[in-house]
Amino acid sequence: MRQGDSVSDRAHPSAPGAPDRDVARWIRRTLADDPPRARSLIVTVWGDALAPHGGEVWLAGLIRLLAPLGLNDRLVRTSVFRLARDGWLTGETRGRRSRYRLTPGGRARFAAAYRRIYAPPADAWDGTWEVVVDPPGAAPAERQRVRDDVRWAGFGTLAPGLFVRPLVDGVAPADEVPSRVVRLHARDAAGVADALPLATIAPSLWDLPALARDYRRFLALFGRVIDRFRMRAIEASDPAQCFVVRTLLIHAYRRVLLRDPRLPASLLPLDWPGSAAYVLTRDFYRLTQGRAEAHLAATLAEDGAPWPPAEASFHARFGGLRA
Repeated sequence: MRQGDSVSDRAHPSAPGAPDRDVARWIRRTLADDPPRARSLIVTVWGDALAPHGGEVWLAGLIRLLAPLGLNDRLVRTSVFRLARDGWLTGETRGRRSRYRLTPGGRARFAAAYRRIYAPPADAWDGTWEVVVDPPGAAPAERQRVRDDVRWAGFGTLAPGLFVRPLVDGVAPADEVPSRVVRLHARDAAGVADALPLATIAPSLWDLPALARDYRRFLALFGRVIDRFRMRAIEASDPAQCFVVRTLLIHAYRRVLLRDPRLPASLLPLDWPGSAAYVLTRDFYRLTQGRAEAHLAATLAEDGAPWPPAEASFHARFGGLRA
């Protein structure tokens, strides 16, 4: 489905549950045009698909699951080894087989990131700002770590060592902020003549034009393939394709979203494309989650043991999924 093609003009019949040729072509081209980094894609799959089911998997099953996403055996093994070395995963060997699960620290990191992915964009805001100040007396390396962490959590740099973000419930939880920093809540001074409201300069603290371009590219890339799924009854869609496209969708959305400060609507341009990106991701996730989860269970169930059911928080994603 090249840009400019009309999906409806090129539609063709497919057997129920059979792979769709247009979707298969889109997957091949997307993986070829922008091959995902193995480690980053595994983080996406673990956080999106595996963590809700306990976050534990046989390495052989993970290799099978990732093969249609362009990752070979060697890349998966190397990336999993590095995630374990960096404290995200821990593994155990049973005979010649290896099984990996999230560490407590890895689970906390996934939870912090993925809360942002599945939460709706911020709407109401009462004008309160959260302020973070560099830890007093910190060494340069610690200051740099703090700055990296608070920027990842959606703060903008107001001045050297001073970071701000709107305080909106559910947008960026407090546990994303590193310890040993000074944290304040602040509002504009009322009644002070000639005082400049922070909201008037806040958008310049983030590169919103670059984010908007990335969101529009995301919408253009995924809009057409999602239209293809909508043309058919979801029961007729191939479960493997549902899982692969859902994974690529969440992977691409995560890459943009985790650079987005998720500002409330009152601080954003009227044509802000982040809202449309959220709706597209939410709608496709809801549409395909049953088929994608069926593929996950069929691929990872081993030795007659069923794949564990998803925890309750999974069904609360995007405002609620069908159980």
